[in-house]
Formats: sequence, C-alpha cells, structure tokens
Amino acid sequence: MKNQEPHEGLDRRNFIKVGGMSTLALTLGFSGLSGDLFSTTALAEEKDDISLQFNRNGKLKIVQFNDTQDDERIDRRTLQLMEKVLDTEKPDFVVLNGDNITGGCDTPMEMKQAINNVAHPMEQRGIKWAITFGNHDEDSTPKGGLDEEDMLKIYLSYKYNMNKPTVEGITGTGNMNLLIKDSKGKKAAFNLWLLDSGRYAPKTIAGQDFQGYPTWDWLRFNQVNWYYETSKKLERKWRKKIPSLAFIHIPLWEHRFMWYASVDQRTDSNHEIAVKKHNIVGERNEEECMGPINGGLFSAMLERGDVKGVFCGHDHINTYVGNYYGILLGYAGSTGFGAYGLPGAERNRLRGARVFNLDENTAEVLVETHMVFAKDYGIDLTANDQSIDPVPLENNKKIKG
Repeated sequence: MKNQEPHEGLDRRNFIKVGGMSTLALTLGFSGLSGDLFSTTALAEEKDDISLQFNRNGKLKIVQFNDTQDDERIDRRTLQLMEKVLDTEKPDFVVLNGDNITGGCDTPMEMKQAINNVAHPMEQRGIKWAITFGNHDEDSTPKGGLDEEDMLKIYLSYKYNMNKPTVEGITGTGNMNLLIKDSKGKKAAFNLWLLDSGRYAPKTIAGQDFQGYPTWDWLRFNQVNWYYETSKKLERKWRKKIPSLAFIHIPLWEHRFMWYASVDQRTDSNHEIAVKKHNIVGERNEEECMGPINGGLFSAMLERGDVKGVFCGHDHINTYVGNYYGILLGYAGSTGFGAYGLPGAERNRLRGARVFNLDENTAEVLVETHMVFAKDYGIDLTANDQSIDPVPLENNKKIKG
C-alpha cells in the first residue's frame, strides 16, 4: 500500500504519506519530450505566443488544484477528479499549487511520468495552466535525480503551460507574475502572482536550531521585495494598480490569525467572533503548518493594495476562506487521493478543487470563489489505494501559432 491511514489526532506530523516503491518495470523512452527541453531561452521566447484574456463578456475562470502529490503510479481518482472539474467548470486557466508530485519515483523517467500525469488533463483539453512548487516536489530528487529547476524545465516544455524561467537573484524556483488582458486584448485587467514558498527551514540560523518551532519554509524578504517592486512597476506601466491573486503552497501566519481573530488566543469563542468579523466559510481540520518566521508578504500586499486574495494548500484537510482586512485568505483542499486526508473512512471526503470567477466589469474583478468536491461528481471515496499505470507521455514540444 502506498497510502497510510492517518494516526490518532490531527497534527500534521501524524499525517505522513509513505511513498511506496514502484513495482512497475518502465521501458518507455524519452521520445515524448522535446529536444530543446533544457533551453530556457527558447522556452522564454515561446511563452509570448500564449496569452490569457478575458472573454467577450468580460469573464474569466480559474481553477486551483492543490497537493495532487503522488508518484508515477497516481491514484486514478485524482485524474478523474481533475477531469470532472475541468469538463464541468471549463476554466480558462488552472494553477497546480504545489506538491504536484512526491516521493516514490526512482528514476528521472518516473519523475517525468509523475509530472505528466498531472499535466495531461489540461494538455488534453487545451487549457492553459501553470504550477508553483511545494515542500514535497523534491521528495523523489535523491533517487530520481531531478531538482525543481529540472522539473520546471519539463513543465515549461508543455504546449499549454504558462510558467516562466526562474527569476534570477531571488529565493525559490519559478517565482513569477502573469498578466491577464482585458476582453479587448489591449490593457492589463488582472494579474496572478505565483510564488515558491519553499520546502523546510534551514537546520540553524546564527547557530540556533528550530526545535520547538514549525519547521516548514517561509517566503523570504527578497521574494516579498520582488513582489513589492514588481507591483509598483506594473502600476507605473499601466497607470493603475492591477488587481490580482497570489498563489503560494505554504500558508501565511495570517491564515491562523484570521481563523481565531487573534494572535494569542485560540478558543471556540474566538473563532465564533472570527466567523462574523472575517466572513469565514469552510473547514479547518488541522493546524496551519507555516514556517517559523513571518516573511511579511501580507504586510507588503496590504500596503500595495492590489492583491485581492492569497490562496494556499499544504494542509490537505483545510478548505476555509475569509476576508482578512480586505484580502481573502484561503485554502484549496487536497486534490490528490494518494495523499493524507481525514482520519479513517472519511479520508477522501474533502478531496476537491477551488474555483475563482472573475469579471472585469466589477471594481474588485474577483467576484467569488468556492470549493467543489469529488463527492459532488459521484467519485468513489473509499479509503483505499487505486493507483494505476502512468499516463502515456505527452508529445509536449511547444508548437507556435
């Protein structure tokens, strides 16, 4: 079994997926991958051929899949859920928001196949998409040999992928912004920030370890500063602040503050106040697992006034969203059936995706957001493993025109 039932309690430390060793003998060659796979210059040039734009009615829809988190033998229901959401919602753009793959891949080919599994639903339908990285994306790196830069180049090679080569000089892989044109194709109507929230905290800083503190990573100041300065440049260029959404894998400290309407107190009565104060909807079934240091991203976004929402994953069984001083803070529950879920028979109840509806004719542009769940589509929620052979590798060389 490559899945492990959660132990008692709801602490993330008790929700560890055991990455099983694949028994499949893989014989596929590399012919499905483009010859210039690792030429970032060529990929950057080709990115200009694909753009996002509001439709003639001024509408645009985004879907967020989080924590697909599997190896080359993905659970069939993960793909079924992705396909059902795409076919029902018909989004203009999809974000795979971190932990797209995980451990269990033993070779570069298996890592490519794991990536291809989650790219396939959008590529098959011609839907534009991009990824952020999470803390588990490099779990297969020690055996599989591909790090996040290598993986980014593979993602970049897909025809409908809209990622960009890594911004030089700042922490992380694949930090980027993506402008969306208005319905006339002339002006910037919206913007997406895709940021790498990292993996784990360093062992020590200034000779001090992090024992007793959360050990996940955080957005570093240089990333926050890059957002801040880029936001100002966009405002100067377009002569207005561009409303936007930000996608990160690991939550902010402000997610927890919002849930309780407090920094220090964490009681049910605090949460009751928070629900009314911050209009919170959705579930919180485990503690937010952020890093030990608050990187200041929320403060920077509050100062700039362009970001309408910050959405994460990471904590698979949280699905809530609320309005925290004018900025939506929210989760998308885990899409991947191969990752940990709720305890026992309910393990797969919250498998799902988050939908965002945008309208350029409104002041905020972001009209609403909501979760959709596997249970809505009649997908089997049995708490078991239903892994399948890898999806055949795409012929994913970008085609101009």
